[in-house]
Amino acid sequence: MQPKALIDDVIDIAKYAGQLIRDIYENGHYQQLTKSDETPVTSADLAAHEYIIAALAKLTPDIPILSEEDANTPLSLRKHWSRYWLVDPLDGTQEFIAGSGDFAVIIALIEHNQPHVGVVYSPMTHDCYYAIKGQGAYKRTQQGTEVAISTKSIDPQQLRELRLAISRRQKTEKLLAQLTPDLNYPMQPLGSAALKSCLVAEGGADCYVRIGPTGEWDTGATQCIIEEAGGAILSTRLQPLSYNQREGFENPDFVVIGEPRLDWGKILINPN
Repeated sequence: MQPKALIDDVIDIAKYAGQLIRDIYENGHYQQLTKSDETPVTSADLAAHEYIIAALAKLTPDIPILSEEDANTPLSLRKHWSRYWLVDPLDGTQEFIAGSGDFAVIIALIEHNQPHVGVVYSPMTHDCYYAIKGQGAYKRTQQGTEVAISTKSIDPQQLRELRLAISRRQKTEKLLAQLTPDLNYPMQPLGSAALKSCLVAEGGADCYVRIGPTGEWDTGATQCIIEEAGGAILSTRLQPLSYNQREGFENPDFVVIGEPRLDWGKILINPN
């Protein structure tokens, strides 16, 4: 099946998983565990994971699936995958636990180590962002309205400020130490990394700098969305991200940029 033929089904899968998460969130009764990497996982993560895996396997039985909650397939097997689903069932687990409502379901289709389909669904707002490589980026609202989205264009000669999407619990001193002091930085706090990236994709922020551990499942879908919207996701050293090319899945620190024409080598003055 071609990506365009899959997109509506994948969006429906993300929405149903989101409803499972929302029901658990609003009920307030869930289990919280700690994974081997010392990060939290909840029964909502696991319920969404189990549903998405089963639904994708039914939709495309010939395409392998890699989820944050089941990422034990060794590279010796994965390296032969020409395409696979890359899933974060609940991006923003800490926000789920904290009760902010800023979390999302993420599903990407990776082909030849590059994202070709990306879906990000917010269970609490019902907003859905999606993109297909070469076919643009879009946002669907709870009311069913669908609009094409794009990053905000910035004239490099008129650059005075960059609107930053930041984590709710991020220490801004560490973030600002990575950026040139020559600009102003209005800040928009959000929880989920995917939702911050989508905010850049729809022009609501100009930049999102992520300092700290993330996995490939955090960026696969959003990379497709931000690129189709006119932006990019790069490491803070301005190198492309990679998918399914290493034994582990950890991303480098990265930056989501809305306007690629800016001189990011001068804006990011102290990359890790």
